[in-house]
Amino acid sequence: QVQRVESGGGLVQAGGSLRLSCAASGRTFSTYAIGWIRQAPGREREFVAAISRSGGQTFYAASVKGRFTISRDNAKNTVYLQMNSLNPEDKAVYYCAARSVVMLLPRYDYWGQGTQVIFSS
Repeated sequence: QVQRVESGGGLVQAGGSLRLSCAASGRTFSTYAIGWIRQAPGREREFVAAISRSGGQTFYAASVKGRFTISRDNAKNTVYLQMNSLNPEDKAVYYCAARSVVMLLPRYDYWGQGTQVIFSS
């Protein structure tokens, strides 16, 4: 089992950028596909992006395509989510999650504790 810790969330202005990180423990990190899923207040969890085990394939929700970039460094056991052109619709708690293969739905097996993205007025 791989444990994950997200970081990088915080306060941002509309149009700004943040980079989220998901650091994992365990020697089997590269055997898991990783997804980023978010949950806004009062809403269901929403798939955001995913990356294959090798990093060779990436997938995005239509709402973030062209603005967000997912990447991974298996040597560092870390997955990143670069988020640009942020807008208030992106306000949510962001989770990284793992499973054996990519899933384009928020149905992953192992979850981190989440990191929050908040907008300043």
